Amino acid sequence: MELLAVKPGGFYVDGTVGMGGHTAEMLRRSAPHGRVLGLDRDSESLERAAAGLQAFSDRLRLEQADFRGVPSLLEGARPDGILLDLGISSAQLDDPDRGFSFMADGPLDMRMDRSGGETAAEVVNRLPEKPLADLIYRFGEEPASRSIARAVVAARRRARIRTTGELAAIVRGAAGRSRRPGLDPATRTFQALRIHVNRELESLGRSILELAQCLAEGGRLVVIAFHSLEDREVKHAFRDVAKEGFRVLTRKPVRPGEAEVRANPRARSARLRAVARESVALAGRPA
Repeated sequence: MELLAVKPGGFYVDGTVGMGGHTAEMLRRSAPHGRVLGLDRDSESLERAAAGLQAFSDRLRLEQADFRGVPSLLEGARPDGILLDLGISSAQLDDPDRGFSFMADGPLDMRMDRSGGETAAEVVNRLPEKPLADLIYRFGEEPASRSIARAVVAARRRARIRTTGELAAIVRGAAGRSRRPGLDPATRTFQALRIHVNRELESLGRSILELAQCLAEGGRLVVIAFHSLEDREVKHAFRDVAKEGFRVLTRKPVRPGEAEVRANPRARSARLRAVARESVALAGRPA
């Protein structure tokens, strides 16, 4: 919130509403007249957030959309701040029916927007061995990707892979012991499939450039990433906007302190970066 510099009466965008925690804080700090536009791809997340944010309904507009759609929803307004909290929410991760986690068995879905698109089950049962190995290596940085893909293809010949538990068992058997203590051998493969299914890295860098262009003078763009692939895209995009009238506010990503990690272990991998718009240097590009 400090890097976003929320002020009373400002206009802010939460591009990834999730459970609504950041949205609520923006609304509190921008009171009494500040406004927030909140987006999320997940209709279930939006329903929960709307219920929890009823007290602010006169200053809040919620839309089911990907953050990449922010420019088309602004209707000419220029936000004082935009926040992106990338990845999945705790509610999504904790619901076995969503298929994001192998901690409890559930359908192998992984879609943030369940109204359409290919599920993770369809991906692992359809892709040939080499493209599957490439996917797991590219988006999961998994060194055992070829062994895992080979095991998946062998397993699906016997029976279709339908659940998170079935896939996790196959991956563990093929990947062997994780090189990182405490990291389940299935973690990287599940990350890779989730990124692929939801196209999480698709046009991420370009979208950050477009969002920066939308800001008002002095506006801030703050992005929280949760793995190195996302953070790399954010870092490179921020380097680009720094050449065109923006100031990078975080030389290195801000990481959670020990107390925060103890209170919320899932914060341990978070990396936060921020930029501020100091001049209308990108006016030549379409906003």
